[in-house]
Amino acid sequence: MSVTPGTRICPFQPRRQRRASQVHRPPGAVSPPPCVPLGRVPRVARLLALALRCEQLVAAGVIANYAALADLGHVSRARVTQIMNLLLLAPDIQETLLFLPRTERGRDPIHLRQLQPLTRIADWGEQRKRWQALLSKREPAPSRCCLPDRAAGGVVSQDHTGAVATARMQAPWVGPTL
Repeated sequence: MSVTPGTRICPFQPRRQRRASQVHRPPGAVSPPPCVPLGRVPRVARLLALALRCEQLVAAGVIANYAALADLGHVSRARVTQIMNLLLLAPDIQETLLFLPRTERGRDPIHLRQLQPLTRIADWGEQRKRWQALLSKREPAPSRCCLPDRAAGGVVSQDHTGAVATARMQAPWVGPTL
């Protein structure tokens, strides 16, 4: 082996890695199962965390604006606005949302469509009152199917964002008779 000027020769001995079966354990000891939390993080908690991260990216100049964010996320500008509006909630409400307990089965206890009216209220005190009212009610989420509205004589339906539309049933248009 030839050595060029400026080259150093260092002794190197690779360490042998222990296999899992070679780890020293007392006889009869069982390895503990991995600690995996049960359930899933509620969607509103994930959306709020996403909103916080996106706000950091926009503030740092990594992403130019919300329109660029919508393009990157392959969502509409309106959807980005819905998500980013969660940042308009009072800080204690945001904290509560971030630390909601995991949902082990069934539906999440709080949905984004329930929080959208709160985000339109500028006064945090009023937000907190409405938040407490929302928590005390905790009505089941409305179904997304079309339900007849007997009082209005029409059909009430919801789109994917939870917006409610009422359509009146009308008789079909009949053209002029000859």
